[in-house]
Amino acid sequence: MSTTPEEILKTYWGHEHFRPQQAEIIQSVLLGKDTIALLPTGGGKSICFQIPGLLLEGITIVISPLIALMNDQVSQLKMRGVKAMAIPSGTSYQDLDALLDNCIYGNYKFIYLSPERLQQPIVQERIKQMPVSLIAVDEAHCISQWGHDFRPSYIEIFQLRDLHPEVPIIAVTATATEKVLKDIKKHLQLTASATFKSSYERKNLTYTIIESQDKYNDLVRALTQTANAVIIYVRSRKATIQLSQFLNERGITTQFYHGGLSAKQRNLNFKDWIENKAKVMIGTSAFGMGIDKADVSLVVHFNIPDSVENYFQEAGRAGRDGNPAKALLFYNENDTLRLQSQFLDVIPDVAFVKEVYRRLCNYFTIAYGEGQGEVVQLNFSEFCDTYKLKAITTYNALTLLDRNAVIVLDKTFSQRATISFKVSDVMLTYYLIKNKQLDTIVKAVLRTYGGIFEQVTTINYSVLATKSETTIDAVHKTLLRLHADDIIAYNHKSFDTAITFLQPREDDRTINTISPHIKAQAAAKHLQIEHIKTYIHQKKSCRSQWLLNYFGESTSLPCGHCDICKTHTHTLQPKEIADRIVEALRLGEQSSKDLERITTDKESLFTALNALLSRRKIKLTPHNTYILS
Repeated sequence: MSTTPEEILKTYWGHEHFRPQQAEIIQSVLLGKDTIALLPTGGGKSICFQIPGLLLEGITIVISPLIALMNDQVSQLKMRGVKAMAIPSGTSYQDLDALLDNCIYGNYKFIYLSPERLQQPIVQERIKQMPVSLIAVDEAHCISQWGHDFRPSYIEIFQLRDLHPEVPIIAVTATATEKVLKDIKKHLQLTASATFKSSYERKNLTYTIIESQDKYNDLVRALTQTANAVIIYVRSRKATIQLSQFLNERGITTQFYHGGLSAKQRNLNFKDWIENKAKVMIGTSAFGMGIDKADVSLVVHFNIPDSVENYFQEAGRAGRDGNPAKALLFYNENDTLRLQSQFLDVIPDVAFVKEVYRRLCNYFTIAYGEGQGEVVQLNFSEFCDTYKLKAITTYNALTLLDRNAVIVLDKTFSQRATISFKVSDVMLTYYLIKNKQLDTIVKAVLRTYGGIFEQVTTINYSVLATKSETTIDAVHKTLLRLHADDIIAYNHKSFDTAITFLQPREDDRTINTISPHIKAQAAAKHLQIEHIKTYIHQKKSCRSQWLLNYFGESTSLPCGHCDICKTHTHTLQPKEIADRIVEALRLGEQSSKDLERITTDKESLFTALNALLSRRKIKLTPHNTYILS
């Protein structure tokens, strides 16, 4: 087996070299240090805990906030031949018991859990029994009330430290302000941690904001000037389809991506784009996970995003190959006004969250004091219609209940199914001899559900996929084949989502305990909107410099090529150019090419340089670079 990080990287990922800081972060973890890794989008955060996890003896527990994110990383590891498991939401106590046993005795290297799972005594007890070698906290900014994606359940992750006090913790995130970083250290109890923070600066990326009264035509113009792959972010699922049709009709090949598509359709659309059969991918914010396409030369925000953090992450998907790339945001005054209705007016207050929770319990006839651990399938539109609830505000209320560990909202759920065998176990054995390709999944069904020959049984796709080490789609296709061959009766129905109730029903009392978090998250959202509005409307600071200052980097130079810099460089006075040269040289020696970021007027730049040289404010080195005297 490979014994060094470099060998693991080559064996499992096929790469010869690490990206900046990855090797140092991995070494810190292997030395047993608590480690914080702040790497920008595309910086390869997951490798920083996956490679140590492969080298260390034992299991790596990964805490992740999103089911889809967990499933994506587990799928990637399985493709590389690594035993990994995500503990899915919505599993019965019996299934959970079996999965946790598999974790302990099945030679798994990675176990992915949501932070809410850690609150369950059975999970804590089994983790205590596991040979844990590393604890990884993915999307660690979720631990902070100042983060853009705060989840109160993240604050309880410190319980893992109590269960395995000697095991190192690595916390990774793409975006964290100084306040967020302090909260990560505090809540994870990282008293002597090593912190690795790459600069967020992307010198090859040009940020441009355009006030547009005709966004469709301006978009077509931008796309026709772009040769390589493009991502366009829009606000709604409907908009992905409409914009895709609009651009396809004008000869620009596109695909679209949103959370409402089936997994199969999402994969097909994504494949077209990855293989350059479609130049443009149009997506909602759901399009972001696992994107590893280096040649994206343009990211367009067709609407104003809801936070600086999300904008920065999405824009950062351009130019990962190091070539010049653009991040373009279109807006007009209507968009600015729409921020209020799209993001702020739909924030549910405590009273509305209480109403939705009570309605949800009534909808599924959950009695007072009961419901903990119960799993239900929800048709969201039907639920809203039944109680005349506004869809977007209701969805936000359910999301708040999810974030605050009252329920688990599984938006990737697609089907609920029951099966019953129509043949005896002897007949089934003869059938499997002739159809050996079905053997693994059928045996997983038989091992998981006792008494299945005697009664109709509700199955869990995720559990079966995990036990048979395959995909949910493969399980579904096998069951369809068994149904077609009259071996089983297979009934399945689609739902929008699955919900797991994590707490017993106590109505107002349940919500009162989380009401401070609800109010704090509403206040944080208002602040996020103010920040993104400030970024868009400000006309003085370089776009890159403004963003870097937002994330705590105050030593950067103007980029020289964003829309603000292009406006200012032509109007700088000689003294302003000289002052900027001195400011730049305080950061270290610079070549004349480096200093061209200050102004595109080369004649004015060299005039200022000569003036500073003659006044002995700066001097020229033997390498033809400039330094302060």
